[in-house]
Amino acid sequence: MIIEGAHVVTVSGEEFADGHVVVDGDRITAVGAGPAPRSTHQHRVIDGRGCLLTPGLVNTHHHLYQWVTRGLAVDATLFEWLTTLYPVWAGIDEHAVHAGATGALSRLALTGCTTSTDHHYVFPRDGGDVLGAEIQAAERVGLRFHPTRGSMDRGRSAGGLPPDHVVENLDDILTASADAVARWHDPSPGAMVRMALAPCSPFSVTGDLMRASADLARELGVRMHTHLAETADEEEFCRDRFGCSPTEYVADLGWTGGDVWFAHTVHLDDAAVKTIGATGTGVAHCPTSNGRLGAGIARVRDLRDAGAVVGLGVDGAASNEATSMLEEVRHALLFARAVGGPTALGVREALDLGTRGGARVLGRDDEIGAIAPGMLADLALWRIDGPAHADVADPVAALVLGAPPPLEMLTVGGRPVVEHDRVLTVDTEAVAATCAAVHRDLLEKAS
Repeated sequence: MIIEGAHVVTVSGEEFADGHVVVDGDRITAVGAGPAPRSTHQHRVIDGRGCLLTPGLVNTHHHLYQWVTRGLAVDATLFEWLTTLYPVWAGIDEHAVHAGATGALSRLALTGCTTSTDHHYVFPRDGGDVLGAEIQAAERVGLRFHPTRGSMDRGRSAGGLPPDHVVENLDDILTASADAVARWHDPSPGAMVRMALAPCSPFSVTGDLMRASADLARELGVRMHTHLAETADEEEFCRDRFGCSPTEYVADLGWTGGDVWFAHTVHLDDAAVKTIGATGTGVAHCPTSNGRLGAGIARVRDLRDAGAVVGLGVDGAASNEATSMLEEVRHALLFARAVGGPTALGVREALDLGTRGGARVLGRDDEIGAIAPGMLADLALWRIDGPAHADVADPVAALVLGAPPPLEMLTVGGRPVVEHDRVLTVDTEAVAATCAAVHRDLLEKAS
């Protein structure tokens, strides 16, 4: 495949106002200015005139199953929202998870996302293979997928937030975690699925589980993920129960370093910012969800300056009904400037967060997140010659600050997943109908 005539933003420093990208198999083989050099090979030629070509966006935090529980507790705090939704989530099974994951991943694709994580931590005893169900959904939609085997072992009777019937015991969690890695993790180049281990949060897991999960993840060579410092309530919980901040608590349990990434990190003091930065720990910044739940605004500028690796995440669809990766890029910029002034984050820095930053968080920046020869052909081609964007002087500003433009094409490993703003791999209307039915069933179960 050849894409030419587009404004090409490599994210790694170069831009070509009238550029080309050549794809052979699943890899990019050439990038440059002007028309692509022709060879004896057969190529599909994509006319990119009037379009902006970027790397595919990388989503570093999600809860895919929540797609089928959107629109509930919309005016609640995080803890109130969780208390309302846990009884509903207790009814999920592999059918519900497959439907929700298919809907959420299809939506992500339409917003320029080529790689997504998922933090799945609810495993009802009679729910079937819920983790396998979402992996099958990602394969069906065609996105690169980094699911995590999440966990909770601190129920309400032990001072935690989740109901006792949705938590598991430590030994079962560790066995299931090792099995998930053995079954699905693919460390090879170009992998479509890679696993991580992800105890849920300080208020839903024990310190024993956090420590044991870290040991197991490092033994198996996979990454580690958890929620951290999302709300002031969590800060108060950790100080009351553990006598320290959330960051101090998890750091003492071995949860910092280049193989770790935290979701949210909204409520950080200077010492926490320094710790995360000095250890090269990753952060999934989720501005839309944090705004929806009134949690606050993460210190992205300070974290980046301190050396932290920062990417973007949409978070669960039940706390971000839009589930748009492009919207996260825009909100990251606007929220940073709202608290830090007009120079707090530039438009290209915001795009970097959504592409190369996310790739670094997942340890994939040698393969995704930028446009360069040898990188995987995970690409988003945005049409910016319509009335909403044609007179915006800077094409990157048109994408980041303007209305979401039509997505002309999205490719994952060179395979088209979206064309002309339409998902090619699944029938989105049928998926929407299935998700609506699952939503109704879950609410009936919980009533």
